[in-house]
Parts: sequence; structure tokens; C-alpha cells
Amino acid sequence: YMDVVALVAPIGIFFGRIANFINSELYGVATNVNWAVIFVQVDNLPRHPSQIYEALLEGIILFLILIYFRSKNFLDKPGLISSLFLIFYSIFRFCVEFFRTPDDHIGYIFLNLTIGQVISLIFLLLGIILFYFKNENCKIN
Repeated sequence: YMDVVALVAPIGIFFGRIANFINSELYGVATNVNWAVIFVQVDNLPRHPSQIYEALLEGIILFLILIYFRSKNFLDKPGLISSLFLIFYSIFRFCVEFFRTPDDHIGYIFLNLTIGQVISLIFLLLGIILFYFKNENCKIN
């Protein structure tokens, strides 16, 4: 059951990040890239559209990765799809956080990392551990 939830979760993440973009929430750091977006509700500075980066990576790309592994019978062993969700989501989130403005009330917390990056590292480790234990001595076709 949890693997099925993990399999479709990227769809919800995609729409959630699009809603964040529309509402000018969770915006990126100021930049001069050609695809920068000006959030007039925030400060009129050109910013990375980090919500779109997340919608693409944690939504569409992650969904396609999980569908690929489902086609390789990873649903046959409970926990493998969930572990892959944790691993890839954490990697994508960690990377996108470099382009996102940290929460004002938290900022950077450890080794110049955001709370999102620290949590991503924790969940990456949990995903790797889960994958190891669920995949141990398991043959996947």
C-alpha cells in the first residue's frame, strides 16, 4: 500500500509546487538568468522559479523514475518503491534548495545548509537504509 502511495505522491507534489508558484510562495533567490521570474507580491526582483524546478524534478521526473522501476517489478517487494521515492526526492530537494530562498524565521542552520537540505540528508539516509533492508537477498527481474 505504501509503495502505491509513494508511486503517485509525485503527482500531488507537482500540483502543490505549481500552486506555490501561482501564490508566490517558496520562491527562489534573486538571479539574472534569462528565465528568472519577478514575483510582484514579494519584491519585484528577478528570482529563480524554484517552485517550477521542484515541480519538474520532484513531480514529473520522480514520477517517471518510479514508473520505470515499477515496470521492473519493484512493486513485488514491498518497500522498494518507497525507498526509491525517499532517495530521489531527497536528492532533488537538496539540490533545488540551493536555488530557493530559505525560510525567513529559520535561515541557514548547519554548514550553511537550509532546514530543507538537512531534512533531505536525513531522509536520503533513511531511504538508503530502507532500500538495503528491503532489497537484501531479493531478486528483481
